[in-house]
Amino acid sequence: MSGDSQAVGRDPVWPRCGASAAIFRDGAVLLIERAKGALKGRWSLPGGHIEPGETARAAAVREVREETGVEADIHGLVDIHEVILRKPDGTLLAHYRISVFCGRWRAGEPLAGSDASAARFVGIDDIEEYRLTDGAAALVRRAWAQLQREAA
Repeated sequence: MSGDSQAVGRDPVWPRCGASAAIFRDGAVLLIERAKGALKGRWSLPGGHIEPGETARAAAVREVREETGVEADIHGLVDIHEVILRKPDGTLLAHYRISVFCGRWRAGEPLAGSDASAARFVGIDDIEEYRLTDGAAALVRRAWAQLQREAA
């Protein structure tokens, strides 16, 4: 997740709001490998901070485009996911409240951009082969189930 945080003294104001999206194409989900921050090297759904005045849905669409070059249609909200990261001594490192959406690919081929070092569509049955961020696999499966119910 990118962007500057507000600060009280030297400590950032937590929690921060973010948005991400599970975007599907032909039974595969769009994943990115994080290029920086505490989650560097982990695979996750594309996403990032919600900018002031921006809706969570618009932020999800923008982040998917910025991190992967993929254009997507958002279909619905899957969950609000909490990410709380702590240093080994227990000190709060980061706290994000992420609105996780589901949607379908519209155009473009994945190409890593902004905060991603890699981007690709991964078969839903193959996601456990990737070093995923906590909760990502369950969110992908819930998002896929939600889209399948919508299509029925």
